[in-house]
Amino acid sequence: MPDAPRAAVYGFPPFDVVDVPGDAVQVSPLVVGSTDWTDIAEGSLDEIVVLAPPGVAERRYVLAQALKALKVEGRLTALAPKDRGGLRMNKELTAFGCTIGESAKRHHRICVALKPANPVGLDAAIAEGAPRRLDGDGLWTQPGVFSWDRLDPGSALLLKSLPPLGGAGVDLGCGIGVLAHAVLTSPKVTKLTLVDLDRRAVEAARRNVDDPRVEVVQADARRGADLASGLDFVVTNPPFHDAGAEDKGLGQAFITSAAGMLRKGGVLWIVANRHLPYEAVLNEHFKTVRPVADTGGFKVYEARK
Repeated sequence: MPDAPRAAVYGFPPFDVVDVPGDAVQVSPLVVGSTDWTDIAEGSLDEIVVLAPPGVAERRYVLAQALKALKVEGRLTALAPKDRGGLRMNKELTAFGCTIGESAKRHHRICVALKPANPVGLDAAIAEGAPRRLDGDGLWTQPGVFSWDRLDPGSALLLKSLPPLGGAGVDLGCGIGVLAHAVLTSPKVTKLTLVDLDRRAVEAARRNVDDPRVEVVQADARRGADLASGLDFVVTNPPFHDAGAEDKGLGQAFITSAAGMLRKGGVLWIVANRHLPYEAVLNEHFKTVRPVADTGGFKVYEARK
């Protein structure tokens, strides 16, 4: 058996802001192959460095999980940009019973604490950020997953626009599986692969989409033909934020990836914010590009290879 880890890291803290132990295991669900919190024994780690996420419930969940995994007097270093949760961490960690040393560097707030002998409120914070079922439709979800507690307007528009599909296809950036439910209403669909980078979304989608035609995979959707090829269709509502900042290249990469997955004549259905510059890359990789809907700040395209 491999040796138990001594240290962990959540995410990718900037190397010029904090030091990360060289032997730290990655525990972020946004990294394929990372270690799950449940695989780390309570009270076993000497040190954890956390690039804290911006969402309140998600951040408190991560900080609580980190404290739970540490030995008493184990060292927690938590950092976040000032405008994305960094200004709240001192108060949040103090509420867990920690004594904080705080500093600032390169627009980040950095909080350092040693785990107290009797932290408070960890189980409540973990319960608040844990997987749960939404009221109403009963889908499984978790704070931190894209649009975790409501149907986002882009997906809603794509759902209204999708015709019955057929053959084998992929849902790139599947989230908790909302689009998959609509795609699978067509009996002509023979296989649907759901792909998402977020392990939490993948686990939720596996619980939400119970269909023998479905495979759910944690992977970077930008891998394209490495994941699949010769497909009949791709549906996607691609992300356009990375680490809280807008990144137009993400959606463009999804389009390139979809083109590599599709057979000649295969079709891509994509929704995007109206301001995002996707038309050029669509026209570069597809024979025909047809605007289907444009409302509420979002646009839907059908692109045929």
